[in-house]
Amino acid sequence: MDLLAFLMAHDGIARTRTLVDAGYSRHAIAGVLQRGELRRPRKGWVYVPGTDRMLVRAAVSGVVLTCVTQAARLGLWTLCDDDTVHVAALAPASVVVERAHVHWAEPLIPRDRDRLEDPVENVLTLVADCQPHERALAIWDSAFQQGLVDRDSFGRYRLSPAARRLLAETSPFRDSGVETFVFTRLSWLPVPIRSQVWLYGHRVDFLIGERLVVQVDGGHHVGAQRASDNEHDAILRLHGYTVIRVTYTQVMERWPEVQDLILRAIAQGLHKAA
Repeated sequence: MDLLAFLMAHDGIARTRTLVDAGYSRHAIAGVLQRGELRRPRKGWVYVPGTDRMLVRAAVSGVVLTCVTQAARLGLWTLCDDDTVHVAALAPASVVVERAHVHWAEPLIPRDRDRLEDPVENVLTLVADCQPHERALAIWDSAFQQGLVDRDSFGRYRLSPAARRLLAETSPFRDSGVETFVFTRLSWLPVPIRSQVWLYGHRVDFLIGERLVVQVDGGHHVGAQRASDNEHDAILRLHGYTVIRVTYTQVMERWPEVQDLILRAIAQGLHKAA
């Protein structure tokens, strides 16, 4: 495999030492650099032009991407209301990264010096101690829902109290962070709440008690999807269920109104079977 192909197989960026250990001579590396096919962001690193800019920035700064920044890069549900980049220092030295939050905690899993992105286990443990509980739980739910981590093996790590609490509360059955928020905000109720319950041919987001259904609509609730959802709502009502349908905006920005609707429905006994 030629040098550029090797680099592209490693996200386009690598330590010079790693290339030498893989059998590429320093002379060959220097030649590719001279031809402009490689660039050197800092001493000891090279990258192919066009490589992910965040990886290059991490190499320049001597850090790895982690916490909510890496969670988003992994495709996990995050609430993106802040452009601060979360990174972890690779060594106990001064690290200066513009618009960054630097994590100094010892990683759960030792970091590979060749990797500029933290393993998902490290990401989740930093999220646990960095983010508010419901935001952290949304990210954890997303990781478990996507099968990126296993509950049993994760439980064998030395977890912080916050991470241990999240492990106990997380569920792979909540499809989005907004569902996690709803579940967390209603968990104080003395009524059973179940997520992603199968009723009459479709899953519902929440079943409270025996008969109260709460559905949370995202951006997909248009056209054919909306027609299908409305049809299913009608079927549920014919079978004695009460359906409360709310939007993402209502949950995130007008939660007291949403909670009031649900509490009034419970007070009227609409969560109970006739």
